[in-house]
Amino acid sequence: MYTEQAWIYKRAALSPTKIALIDSGTDEQWSYQMLTEHISKWIHYFQQKNYQKGDRVVVISQNRIELFAIIFACGVTGLLYVPLNFRLSKVELTYILEDCQPVLIIHDEAHQVLCESFIHVERLLVTTKLESASFFYPPETNWSPSDGWIIIYTGGTTGKPKGVELSFDAVNWNAINTITSWGLSDTDCTLNYMPMFHTGGLNALCIPILMCGGTVVVGSRFHAEEALKALNTYKTTLSLFVPTMYQAMLDTTYIKTATFPTVKVFLSGGAPCPHTIYKQFEDKGILFKEGYGLTEAGPNNFFIDPQDARIKRGSVGKCMLFNEVKIVNENGKLCRTNEVGELYILGKHVFTKYWNNEEETNRSFVDGWLKTGDLAKVDEDGYYYIVGRKKEMIISGGENVYPQEVEQCLVLHPNVREAAVIGVTDEKWGECVTAFVSCLAVNDSFEKELLQSCKQVLGSYKVPKKIYILDELPRTDVGKIDKKRLQELAVKI
Repeated sequence: MYTEQAWIYKRAALSPTKIALIDSGTDEQWSYQMLTEHISKWIHYFQQKNYQKGDRVVVISQNRIELFAIIFACGVTGLLYVPLNFRLSKVELTYILEDCQPVLIIHDEAHQVLCESFIHVERLLVTTKLESASFFYPPETNWSPSDGWIIIYTGGTTGKPKGVELSFDAVNWNAINTITSWGLSDTDCTLNYMPMFHTGGLNALCIPILMCGGTVVVGSRFHAEEALKALNTYKTTLSLFVPTMYQAMLDTTYIKTATFPTVKVFLSGGAPCPHTIYKQFEDKGILFKEGYGLTEAGPNNFFIDPQDARIKRGSVGKCMLFNEVKIVNENGKLCRTNEVGELYILGKHVFTKYWNNEEETNRSFVDGWLKTGDLAKVDEDGYYYIVGRKKEMIISGGENVYPQEVEQCLVLHPNVREAAVIGVTDEKWGECVTAFVSCLAVNDSFEKELLQSCKQVLGSYKVPKKIYILDELPRTDVGKIDKKRLQELAVKI
């Protein structure tokens, strides 16, 4: 009997010979029928081990198509799939393992030595040859749409990592909402280099496109020119990259002459996108837009038509069909047009709880609405803009400064490659607006030129009091600029 958590079997029945997954490194391809056969092998293995509903299965692996079989097998058998960031230290991984208490660690060969140190947990190579299952239909499971399916641990940039538990409802409704709001279909194909321990690597496009019968091309280690060539090789239609990946792509010689005839639009996410990247794509006649999401909700919440994105540069668009958003000020009242406040989200795609952390869970909700911690505004046409993180807002001399606004100004200088702005404790100003930039070239007058260009665009209190030049800005494991590291650097410099 089919159940809602096993929709992948229904998709395979509808599209058995359609290619579901492709490994961009080896060109290995799985049809939907082949995918369900691999899922059934994992289900059979889990049943042989007598794992129980609610048990956690940890995965430590680089991107590979086999991970999708494990994800769906966990869902069908009621196990919680827990992908972990393999770039974390042993100390950090130990903390997470102690928090989620898995029954099994599945890992790739690259991380075998690391995983062997966790002797108290059963371990299995992801490439292990499993017995064929005697069934090709999912077994019945005592199951509810509100049951957990996936736990994704947040980066922990402001403290200990938190396990975000996503239910079947959360994952499936994000997919349904994305398909209907974005107009996805079985003709769509995406190239995914986003790490599959991150919500962007699972829920942004991969699971929605599998639900609607399209094709997911899985890349492991990102290389800008290889990624650009793969977009054409596999005739992709829509793919997600973070701004740092786009910057690397724009630096290649390949993109100067390449065309992308099958690509409907390039999608940016994971971090605010510099407006200079928008302009470079526009100059090449390539459609480009930005999205917004977070592990706790979606990650898809808005839609913007690529043509509108050219006019409303920097906007994430309007609310999708099956969720609600609002912007709330410090008094808990709805913000006026263009007034900045905290973004709240409501919908079935919102997470259930933080694993083993009831206090933090309760702190995240108000009357059922998720408090995102992100600052946003909506214009007179109903288009939403993300201004920055609430915790990152700088109060300098009693004035509110939004780092993203200053960063967008800094990157307008032709010599600035990337910029990040933070607030540093200061006796006179309370917080000092401090900028870190990486440059194409440095000259003696550069800093003076940069300050002058900021003064022409920004109010005086927003202009950085200090500017530090770095060869490269530090990054988190998903490619975002690591502002926690920058705070540490500001203290040392």
